[in-house]
Amino acid sequence: MNKRPTLSLKTAAPAAAPKLRASHARALKPAPQSAFKTGLKADSLALSLLGAAQAVAQVRTGTALPQALATVFAKHDALPQARGAMQDIAYRCMRQLGQSETLIGLLAPKAPEPLVGALLACALALITAPDANAPYEEFTVVDQTVTAADAHPDTARAKGMVNAVLRRFLRERRELLETALQQPLAKWNYPQWWIDAARAAWPQQWQQILAAGDGAPPLTLRVNPRRGTVEAYLARLAEAGIEADRIGPWAVRLAKPVGVALIPGFADGLVSVQDAGAQLAAPLLDVADGMRVLDACAAPGGKTCHILELADAAVTALDADAKRLQRVGENLERLGLAATLLAAEAQSADWWDGQPFDRILADVPCTASGIVRRHPDIRWLRRKGDALQLATLSAKILDNLWQMLRPNGKLLFVTCSLWPQESEAQAAAFALRNGATRLDAPGQLLPAGGPEQDHDGLFYALFEKNA
Repeated sequence: MNKRPTLSLKTAAPAAAPKLRASHARALKPAPQSAFKTGLKADSLALSLLGAAQAVAQVRTGTALPQALATVFAKHDALPQARGAMQDIAYRCMRQLGQSETLIGLLAPKAPEPLVGALLACALALITAPDANAPYEEFTVVDQTVTAADAHPDTARAKGMVNAVLRRFLRERRELLETALQQPLAKWNYPQWWIDAARAAWPQQWQQILAAGDGAPPLTLRVNPRRGTVEAYLARLAEAGIEADRIGPWAVRLAKPVGVALIPGFADGLVSVQDAGAQLAAPLLDVADGMRVLDACAAPGGKTCHILELADAAVTALDADAKRLQRVGENLERLGLAATLLAAEAQSADWWDGQPFDRILADVPCTASGIVRRHPDIRWLRRKGDALQLATLSAKILDNLWQMLRPNGKLLFVTCSLWPQESEAQAAAFALRNGATRLDAPGQLLPAGGPEQDHDGLFYALFEKNA
């Protein structure tokens, strides 16, 4: 019988020729009326737009979007339907924030206040969506955005401007979009430094990579081999009227994403949500029964659980964030698996008991540039110098973990970055410093679009320690 996972804490009027203003470059400050509660209906689009705008405004001051949304949900006591709408609008806005802010620069008579700008950006994200993906009628969006603006003290004075900007956009859509899309920021929806970095790293594929990052990700599941086969699970999905395809040894991709609560067998541990590219990690480690395995930087635990689905190993899941480590425990419990959970920093050896590991999975910190379609706020939160800083930390982690690996043991270096500084250059430097033997591994996986590349941007390098 499997034990429950244990947690150990160790530590305006139209212009004849619109002029571009870089509204995106202004210094944004948090809205002062953060505790204000509106009288908007709980199921209204106006409330969802306002909530999404509040989250977007927080992102522009440095808060990650999931944390910003959690704050907004709590502040509004949002019902599940409203939460879903706020999240959908906020994520759409993040994916085309460059275009929206460029349009605001063309349309607004002056740079709007932070929450006003975020509200306009959310509305523009909805009304510039392709017809097939537009969730609301254009004039409904305009009407509800004006209603939202009127309901909050930080935006009420700008209600007339919001209405004028959005209605002018509807009238002059083609000219405004043609002008805006001449700017790389609007065309690609990334900061200029990110565009330059992608072009330098991948001169042949950079456009496809950037375009892929602007799309919504698929919902890919990992079938638990301890609970059934892929064929049996595909049959169960078909019975439930859910279209899906097999895309890997344990990977099933749904034709249309659904909520986790609607995934057949999820609560019973039949499947887990995990990107197809991430599902390569566990088999690359080649873990056998009885091995002592370390999953460093483990949260939220997808790779930890996959390892245990494939082998009866003694797994230690390590992560510096005790709160995120709790998610590892929850996933293990749902799947009926057990591991030792340690909250500690991977660049330190204070937590180690001195017993070497047979296998080490090092999914190290990075800029996360390969998973922007899942986390579109990352592109607006990162700075150009972050890659160097994170690569320095990751090198310390890799060198530290290498000392904990037994002779003939294997270490798998994983990163979800597209930048060579954090991936291939890091792997080559590590092997040179430590005399590590490099084994076959996929290297860089690019999210360049197409059914065969419908995965995140991940990098894999596998090393063996010479006896």
